[in-house]
Amino acid sequence: MATQIQQAERFLALHHQPQPLLLPNPWDLGSAKLLAWLGFSALATTSSGFAATVGRLDGKVTRDEALAHAAAVVRATDLPVSADLENGFSGNAAGVAETMELAAMAGLAGCSVEDFTGRDQDPIYDKSLATERIAAAAEVAASGPIRLVLTARAENYLHGRPDLADTIARLQAYQEAGADVLYAPGLKDLADIRRVVTSVDLPVNVLALPGGPPISELAAAGVRRVSVGGSFAFAALGAVVQAATELREQGTYGYGSLAAVGRAAALEAFK
Repeated sequence: MATQIQQAERFLALHHQPQPLLLPNPWDLGSAKLLAWLGFSALATTSSGFAATVGRLDGKVTRDEALAHAAAVVRATDLPVSADLENGFSGNAAGVAETMELAAMAGLAGCSVEDFTGRDQDPIYDKSLATERIAAAAEVAASGPIRLVLTARAENYLHGRPDLADTIARLQAYQEAGADVLYAPGLKDLADIRRVVTSVDLPVNVLALPGGPPISELAAAGVRRVSVGGSFAFAALGAVVQAATELREQGTYGYGSLAAVGRAAALEAFK
């Protein structure tokens, strides 16, 4: 218990350092060990990356599966771990609170809860309900011996609603509801990111995206954390696709050089 308390405290402190916390997202135990060996200070699970490991799309794993995966990642390293808990696996506040209680039992230092409904025709919860759900999560996060670091996510930009004003209003409401970190994945324009950062008082996480600002510019804009979502997991899958295609279509083994890099890293990371 003391170790988990310390991990949660450490995780929160990492959001208040001079440079942004670079928070990579492992998708299995091997990638968690590898990222820890590479020198990162904390880890966060990825719902899409984990779903890919069991041959499913994002949003298609159960709460029990996600929490078991998160607990396994916790045990894989000595780093603080935050879990991507999607929408809390519930459409109501009571269900989100229950998920948070289970997250604390999984050994986590933190977790994220988003306002995506999972429904294509109505993808984002009404702001009042979304705020109620974050408030329920925050109450649990702050009530136990482990002070879980709660990240509240506004999902507009991932689901066809690029409304910056609404996104900022949501993040401000989530701040008032008790979140510790705020996150609007999908933002790429540096001016928009600056507006978010200056509109709230909590650390802001930005999702690293192709074409987005580099870390140096995000740091200058006041961003406190940068994560990668499922991109590392899908980069790994992309390498498999390229290697398999080369073998099947060309009959050559050019992928061997990249495999050698991975093998050498595994020999060190998995000792």
